[in-house]
Formats: sequence, structure tokens, C-alpha cells
Amino acid sequence: MEENKALRSIRSFVIRGGRMTASQQKAFDNLWPTQGLTVDNGLINPDNLFGRSAPLVLEIGFGMGLSLAEMAEQAPEMNFIGVEVHKPGIGALMREIELRSLQNLRVYWEDANRVIDDCLPDGCLDRVQLYFPDPWHKKRHNKRRIVQPEFVQRIRRKLKLGGIFHMATDWEPYAEHMMEIMEVADGYSNDAGPNQYSPRPDYRPVTKFEKRGERLGHGVWDLLYRRVS
Repeated sequence: MEENKALRSIRSFVIRGGRMTASQQKAFDNLWPTQGLTVDNGLINPDNLFGRSAPLVLEIGFGMGLSLAEMAEQAPEMNFIGVEVHKPGIGALMREIELRSLQNLRVYWEDANRVIDDCLPDGCLDRVQLYFPDPWHKKRHNKRRIVQPEFVQRIRRKLKLGGIFHMATDWEPYAEHMMEIMEVADGYSNDAGPNQYSPRPDYRPVTKFEKRGERLGHGVWDLLYRRVS
């Protein structure tokens, strides 16, 4: 646990400014008591949390939450937990939950490291999603990239055997960094084969940001690694 606390001290994100819109604030006020989760409540029981037993997906850093809401709406047979540190993103996702009447999505407004270490039982997740994390372009900042050997092993402990760690990035050097870390990570197997990127799975929506990047000729790289031990 001391090692985990040390890892938390290196932040992989920067708190951005911005305020929630009136509609986002209203949705937050209405839904946080039932859809919001806090680390103060400690370890969750997913079956009790959602009132059913179902495959569980964790998304780390969902941004404004639109794609996560779409996934939850398209897969009502699955349960989803989203983690984000930016309050406007929390408000925006709460608004989507309200508009879509989603019952299979819960939200942490927290550092993902705390949620992983303090709130998730080992072996509870069917999939972990990490889409377009901050690539920390400058070499001296590479240590702040969330995908590091220690981090992926903490994710592995939370995945079920056969569970998937799905990463996506539009920054090729970060994709290469992810692959370098994952190819030698104990207990994982690349779904696409050694040193291969995966095609985008149908369940991952294409975001507006991604569509704009495609028009400009930017690439997107998906990496899917399965827990095998």
C-alpha cells in the first residue's frame, strides 16, 4: 500500500478550469445522490451497487462523458463505472444520464488511482477503458503518463481472468509507449497478436474529436490486452 501511495503522488492529469452549465449543475444536483460514488465509502460490492449481477466496465478519464453514456445506453445488459477529475465533465455526464434515463452507470469524481486501490475488489472488472489520456508530449514529462508498469499491474489485479484492458490514443509516440509497456507486462496477452494494434471495437464510439482528427489525417491506435493469469 505504501508503494501505491507513492505512485499516486505523480499526477497523470492537470486540473482544468471551467464551470458547469446551468443544466449540467441541475443534473448533478438531482442525480449525484443516486449515481455518484465517493472513495470515502470504501470498497464497493458491484452486485449490490447496481442491484444485479452483470459484466462490469470501468472507464478512466471519460472527459465530457458522451461516448461513455452512448456505450451504457447501447449495452443495457452491462454495468459501467466512470471516473473523472474535472467537474464540468461530471456535470455533462450526469446530464446525459438524465436525458437517456440510464440506470447502469455510476460515477466517481476522483483520481482514478484512489478508486482503483481503495474502492474496487480484485477480479471484479470485465473491461477497463482508457481512451485518449494526456500523452505528456515532452520527454521530461513522460513519467506522468498513466500507462506505466506499476499501473498496468494494478489494473490487472482488478480485471477478471479473460478481462480486457482497452487503451486508445491519437498520439503515435504514446501508442508506442503503451505497446512497449504492455508487451512485457506479466499476465497480459495482446488480442491482436504480439506488437500489433487492434481495430477499433464496435463498442467504442467515434468521438467528434476523433472524427476531426481523421479529417486532418491523424491516426488513432487501439490496444486490447487480455488478462491471462
